[in-house]
Amino acid sequence: MQQDLIARARTWLAEDPDPETREELAGLIDAGDLVALEDRFSSTLQFGTAGLRGEIGAGPMRMNRSVVIRAAAGLAAYLKAQGRTGGLVVIGYDARYKSADFARDTAAVMTGAGLRAAVLPRPLPTPVLAYAIRHLGAVAGVEVTASHNPPRDNGYKVYLGDGSQIVPPADAEIAAGIAAVGPLDGVPRPESGWEILGDEVLAAYLARTDAVLSPGSPRTARTVYTAMHGVGTSVLTAAFARAGFPEPVLVAEQADPDPAFPTIAFPNPEEPGAMDLAFATARRAAPDLVIANDPDADRCAVAVPDPSAAAGWRMLRGDEVGALLAAHLVSRGVKGVLAESIVSSSLLARIAAKAGLGYEETLTGFKWIARVEGLRYGYEEALGYCVDPEGVRDKDGITAALLVAELASVLKQKGRTLLDLLDDLAVEHGLHATDQLSVRVEDLSVIADAMRRLRENPPAALAGLPVTSAEDLSRGTELLPPTDGLRYHLTGARVIVRPSGTEPKLKCYLEVVLPVASAAALPEARTQAAALLTAIKHDLSAAAGI
Repeated sequence: MQQDLIARARTWLAEDPDPETREELAGLIDAGDLVALEDRFSSTLQFGTAGLRGEIGAGPMRMNRSVVIRAAAGLAAYLKAQGRTGGLVVIGYDARYKSADFARDTAAVMTGAGLRAAVLPRPLPTPVLAYAIRHLGAVAGVEVTASHNPPRDNGYKVYLGDGSQIVPPADAEIAAGIAAVGPLDGVPRPESGWEILGDEVLAAYLARTDAVLSPGSPRTARTVYTAMHGVGTSVLTAAFARAGFPEPVLVAEQADPDPAFPTIAFPNPEEPGAMDLAFATARRAAPDLVIANDPDADRCAVAVPDPSAAAGWRMLRGDEVGALLAAHLVSRGVKGVLAESIVSSSLLARIAAKAGLGYEETLTGFKWIARVEGLRYGYEEALGYCVDPEGVRDKDGITAALLVAELASVLKQKGRTLLDLLDDLAVEHGLHATDQLSVRVEDLSVIADAMRRLRENPPAALAGLPVTSAEDLSRGTELLPPTDGLRYHLTGARVIVRPSGTEPKLKCYLEVVLPVASAAALPEARTQAAALLTAIKHDLSAAAGI
């Protein structure tokens, strides 16, 4: 067994094209570090509907050039089998470690396979890549990004020619293509032959961002903005300037791309402490809004002044921003379907029904939301918003930020705020209070054990509320394909439990809905809802053994 492990590592080492990971792996072999080698060679990173994502390092269980070359070769084989030989594959990348290398390797593999490849000119937001696919008539797109994962990670996201991320069965067919790749020296990788795009695609994307705003709408909202050390600053500030908004005040420490993410442990606006520098900047600048993108700028976080909050500012939940944007679009008289993932607040369904608009619920991820027929607006609670589906069939933190700023400007003109509009929605549709129980693990078996416990012994009640129905979503439903998840409907509440598709986390999504007679009743309703959510968390943790 030990000799087999060393032999596999030596075989990998012999064909690794990257001096850095070769040095890492050679050191582990020379040191006889079997624990580290087993960790890297116990299996392979699995290619799925989220593509690939993992820690950078040597071996098949890490993100590295060897793994990326195989992924690109598998994607190329899939495209050729689909009759796309000669088609264009457009490639984007963020500013993480190795992203530019992975993008170049992908371009070389595509070119060697007889496809055409075009690479975006520099690290740019993921929505620019999603836009470029349709704009350029590409047959596929690849974005090298790990989004909001820790600094040591990178990833590989695949889109097809409709501009949406892959869904089954394409993921399994691409995975089969990857598995069929032989030795790397058999994968042609020419030194040139692909195109490096200029700024024309970015200019076209920026011109398209104007489409999300109403002509002549007020543009007075003042913002503090953080890119979280990612790639959003130049594109967002250009979009705000085009639209005529005041220039955002930048969080200087986080404005420029930096793959080390030196000021934050997890570059995700939802993580505790991630917004501290933004709030400190806001206390000095006194803006109307704080807006944050995650490092690849496909997510958008919003914070508002709140004297009762410790920092003087309060982050809005993704569900709150999702409802606010829906209400804003409805007030503008949009037509079409409003859609969200199953883990997002049911408030969107009530807004759509009241407006006489279509509504659909999908599995988690914009790969599903973006495919809803007739989609006009889609969101999910993890800070993702698709406000211009004809331009970008994915979440887009740049256009979402523009639309939030427009809404804040409209309300400001009336002497009102986003919090006032949230109160209006609660009185009109009931208070929809959401929360999340999220458990990050080192050992993935902890997640599997928790799901098994809940399947074998589903709770009969949570927080004293009877469970009226329990669904195992792995069996699929009449409207949803199978997914690893559990859904509980309670009297006045809902709970969904699922493993994260992109991080080693178990995620539990909670919602409590309470009727509200008037604005005066809101404080008591919020207190009651918060108590119920806390009790549900406690009981669910006990039931899952986490």
